[in-house]
Formats: sequence, structure tokens, C-alpha cells
Amino acid sequence: MPIADELGAWAAELRFEDLGEHAVHTVRQRLVDTVGCGLGAFHAEPSQAARRLAGRLGGRGARVLGTRQTASADVAAFVNGTMARYLDFNDGYIGKEPGHPSDNIPACLAVAEAEGRTGRELVTAIAIAYEVQVQLQDGANLYRRGWDHVNYVVVSSAVAAGKLMGLDPPRLAHAVNIALNGHIALRQVRTGELSSWKAGSAPNAARNGVFSAWLAREGMTGPAPVFEGEMGFMRQVSDVFELEPHRFPSRHDDDYAVSRTLTKLLPTNGEMQTAVWAALGLRDRVADPATVQQIVVDTTHIGLTILASDPAKWRPTTRETADHSLPYTVARALLDGEITAASYEPAVLAEPAVLALMDRVIVREDPDLTAMLPRRIPNRVTIRLTSGEELVREVRDAPGGHATPMTDEQFEAKFLGLVAPLASPDASRRMLDVLWSVDRAPTVDEVTGALVLDAQNEPAR
Repeated sequence: MPIADELGAWAAELRFEDLGEHAVHTVRQRLVDTVGCGLGAFHAEPSQAARRLAGRLGGRGARVLGTRQTASADVAAFVNGTMARYLDFNDGYIGKEPGHPSDNIPACLAVAEAEGRTGRELVTAIAIAYEVQVQLQDGANLYRRGWDHVNYVVVSSAVAAGKLMGLDPPRLAHAVNIALNGHIALRQVRTGELSSWKAGSAPNAARNGVFSAWLAREGMTGPAPVFEGEMGFMRQVSDVFELEPHRFPSRHDDDYAVSRTLTKLLPTNGEMQTAVWAALGLRDRVADPATVQQIVVDTTHIGLTILASDPAKWRPTTRETADHSLPYTVARALLDGEITAASYEPAVLAEPAVLALMDRVIVREDPDLTAMLPRRIPNRVTIRLTSGEELVREVRDAPGGHATPMTDEQFEAKFLGLVAPLASPDASRRMLDVLWSVDRAPTVDEVTGALVLDAQNEPAR
């Protein structure tokens, strides 16, 4: 049976009751985390641009996150996804391909609201989306071949959206066929000087997944077999890989992929989190940045390729480039003793002190560190001082990683910190209460309706 057909058969059968409590609670955590990241980027220019477009297009069905504004489900998926992705603070997963499974959550929220689904149905769809994307990321690498990881998001979002629309297995398969054949994304989005589209690429894939599911619901069929065919995805994009959806988890005591994803306490690229923690751990031993002769960052193949291999990462001029720059972020952490959203504001990117420190940074791959992937995402920072002293710190697991998962209290603190500029403590607490109890919501619009911010934060209508 073709992979798309197997995906459709598996997703059509999965029910909320098939999810164990650990998987359900992890979905709750990811929902809290993703909504917090989205609201935290409410005033970012890409977020405002996406909301302006939604206003021009009009439409009903789903709320734009944080507002009373409505849009069609596909447009809401794009707008809310752009907000959630902008700060690079949402969750991630590293298999053969890195990516962000939480990119599916805004699409699931939008379609669930538009379709009048319950909180349990939303939780099930999110778990399905995570399973599909993570299994694909484990299946084949894309970035080394010049393709973007969001080519997996278009598949996972199509399956999850189709599930929420109540599609039968053949229509779910055709949603995948349509989505994957028609919407292949280039890796150029993450190469060189990065643009606003870094925040928009995955949401656009999710939007296309929603639209493809709509088409399949109306009886549109797609080219098959889209993965294995003569001109299909494996031959043209990914190379051959194995994916066996009939073996995906389907019982409450199974290990669902959502539980294997990683979260962040720092608003920056996931592959550099341990490098930042290593730098922060050494900072107190550096009395003056002027005494730093050289900084060597030993990293993984992913760290070198994505975060330090092109000139733009050594002189970032945009936020999008800076939060994917290993030399900039390590230098910034050593100077400031922290990494926050403000670390990537345009006004601080060209400060003489950070540029001077970056000029003393060397980034190189250590094959031994690469070999630890994906279970660990290690980095080692060595600081050589003018005195001749050498300071070394290697960190293999960041907070939010496999070995040190974030607690509910940490998710709450992160959410409250992101939402504090936009809502009162009481309002933020009410939002959290609704998100933590999502699986008890009779309709998803009660969830999204509880996320409306104070009137002064809403866009002009």
C-alpha cells in the first residue's frame, strides 16, 4: 500500500482514547508553549503584515490569535503560525532532518475551530500531526539536498486538517498527494541573510495542507503514489527512505512522537541552545571581554552547516539571521550574560563590542559531537584568554531536551513572561487555565475566544 494511503488509514482510525495520558499532557504543554510564543510575537512586523493581509482578505471560520478578527481557516493557520514561529522559541525535533512539529498547532487550532470540533478532537489532531512530521524527520534528510524541512509540515498538516474535517482514508490519502506534489519548498529560506519568510515558510506549508484537505473533501484527487512514484518525492527530493504508518502508535500505552520533541528556555535556534548554555556557564570566569583571545565552538554537522557556514552568519543584519548565527549568539551571551528576544533587535546587531568578539570566534565540526545526534544536541565552547588560561565547557543537553524536559511550572513561567506586555496577570492566568484544560473544552472556539488580548493590543479594523 502506498505511504499516503497508509497515513490516511492510520489517521482515520486514531481516537482520543488511543492516546495515553503522557501524550495528552505533552500536547497540552506544547499548546501552552506555542500559543505563548505566538502571543509573544504579536507586535512583530511579520505578524502585523500577516494580520493586515487577513484583514484585506476577510473571511470567517477561525480567529486570528489574540484578537476578535476572523479569517478563513487556511489564512488563520498562516497568520497564527507566523506569529508562533517568529521568535524561534517554539519546540523542535532533530532526526535525520531538523524541524519544528509545533508548526502544525496553529493549523490544527484554526481547522478545529472552523469545523466546530471539541478539545479532544483538537488534541488528537495535534498528536497525529506530530507523529507524521517526526516520523518523516526520522525517515530522510532534506537540508543536505537543498530542500526545506517544511516539506514535511505540508504532509503532517494535511493529514491533521483532514482528520478534523472527518475525511475517510481515501480522501486523507489524496489530501497528502495534493499537498506534497504541489508545494515543495526550497532550503534557500534558511541560507545566507535570512528574511521574514523564515517565520512564514512553515505556516505557508500548513496553509497549503489545509487547502489540500479542503480539495480532497470535495472529491479532488491527487497524483499517486506521491512518495514512491517514478517522478515522486523520493526520486526527486528526499531519496528513498522507509516509512511504515501501519506501525505508528495506536494504543494508549504506545510511545507517541509528541513526547520525544524538544522545547526551549532560550529564544534562539535549537541546535545552538547547548552552546549558549556553555558560554553562559563560563561567563563568570571572564572578567573582561578584552581578555578573550579566542573562542572556539566545537559543534555538530548541523550546527556548522546551518549556523556558521556562510558569511551572513558572521555579520547578521536581520533578526532572522542573528538567531541562526552561532558566532553572534555565543558572543552576545558572553557579553550580556543572557539571551532574550531583545538580543536580536536590529539596534544591537552591529554593536562594536559584539562584532569585535565575533571576530575572535572559530566554529568547527567535531565528528564525535555529531555522532551524539539526535539523542543529544551537544556543543563545546573553549575560551582562550590572553593570560594563556583556557576555559572549556561542554553541554550535551539543554533545558527542554531529552534528559532535562521542561516542567509545567517552566512552561507557565515562559508563557507568562511572553504575554506579560499584552495582558494583565489575571487575564494571562485565565488563558493558561483554558489551555491546560483543552481536552475538556466542548468546542475549540471557546479556547481561541479565551485568548483575546486587551482591546488596545488589537489591530485597527
